[in-house]
Amino acid sequence: ARLREHGDDGKHRARLLKDAAEAVHAYFIQRELCGLRKHDAVIREYNIPNAVLARLGAK
Repeated sequence: ARLREHGDDGKHRARLLKDAAEAVHAYFIQRELCGLRKHDAVIREYNIPNAVLARLGAK
């Protein structure tokens, strides 16, 4: 949410993007440990930005 609310302020946005990617990565790992391998619905439900997914290496 903070990433969407924030403008394009270079360093601050880069930090928010990094933090968001780390949080999403941790959440995906937790889901996978529980046997939940498909993340499509979660990505839609939480409206995870493409810029965050790109940081994870998602296509």
